[in-house]
Amino acid sequence: MYNFEYKNPVKIIFGKDSISKLASEIPSDKKVLMVYGGGSIKRTGVYYQVRNALGNIEMLEFGGIEPNPHYETCMKAVEFIEDNNIDYLLAVGGGSVIDATKFIAGAALYDGDDPWDFMRYRGEINIEKALPLGTVLTLPATGSEMNGNAVVTRVEFQQKKGMNSPLVMPQFSILDPKCVFTLPDRQVANGVVDAFIHVLEQYLTFDVNAPLQDRMAEGILSTLVEEGPKVLADRRDYDAAANFMWCATMALNGLIGMGVPQDWATHQIGHELTAFHGIDHGRTLAIVLPGLMDLKRDEKKDKILQYGERIWGITAGNEEERIDEAISKTIGFFESLGVPTTLKDYHVPEETIDKIVLRFKESGAKFGENRNIDYLATEAILKSRR
Repeated sequence: MYNFEYKNPVKIIFGKDSISKLASEIPSDKKVLMVYGGGSIKRTGVYYQVRNALGNIEMLEFGGIEPNPHYETCMKAVEFIEDNNIDYLLAVGGGSVIDATKFIAGAALYDGDDPWDFMRYRGEINIEKALPLGTVLTLPATGSEMNGNAVVTRVEFQQKKGMNSPLVMPQFSILDPKCVFTLPDRQVANGVVDAFIHVLEQYLTFDVNAPLQDRMAEGILSTLVEEGPKVLADRRDYDAAANFMWCATMALNGLIGMGVPQDWATHQIGHELTAFHGIDHGRTLAIVLPGLMDLKRDEKKDKILQYGERIWGITAGNEEERIDEAISKTIGFFESLGVPTTLKDYHVPEETIDKIVLRFKESGAKFGENRNIDYLATEAILKSRR
């Protein structure tokens, strides 16, 4: 196992009717901006629960955050914050709303010319100060409620890029599984796939003798396999919703990734499909992952075989056959949730592959746990998924 440091200061408030505890988490003298998406929180009633829970705390609101949040919309929120002297942010929504709110928190106090610097020069230009924020999670998927990550799309550049800072980790996150009850099938399925692949990005690499991390990762994967279909079959199954919600949080709060190599190439390639075609994030991952597993089967052999045996019960056949079956079982799981897994399912043309490959070639980007997934590997992965 590698050396590591781990600190996660996010307070999780989990359970039925936990939104009612909101006011006790925000100082009463703060001027709060509630950030949300397209308005579904009003239809589901979460919006009114939040307003009632805040009591006499002064609150303004900013809606309209898109799925795969746009930089351009975020900058409108920054302007609103400056005009109204906002000093606390409350994200009410799923991963896109939370990611946007994190970016807004850093952008609002940025002294440079363009907060896109956080993405464009990631690792070189970092967030040095940010507005405090909390979250009310309505859609389990990204784990953004318990980490410092955010991904934002800049429409004018057709780019989707990420940032990370401990300064934008939420002070608290409220997770009420009853919020899952009103979600459409597509969002539940996307969330299960997203969480599942978050785990695989940290697990499906190479062995460094970290059995505890492996077993925790496998526990999340097995639970998603068991509970995801239950949530789709009966949205009001509280226990299934709760297990799904906690899996999504645990998949990307940093714990299972401590001391082990991590991949993240599936995400880097998937972001490009979203940038060019607006495909749901979870669905881009379901497209890319099988091709990556196949291309890197030799490097990932031991972990794919372990994954196949422990998650899917695959023990018969030679190593190549077992790897093939593990990939097939993964595809089958995604498709059983209603998530298609090929580029043709989303009408992605050949030209898009060429654009992505050219972008990676020009940037010299290399991804994966061995930093050897380059533009040529990306081309092979995407062409295998047509």
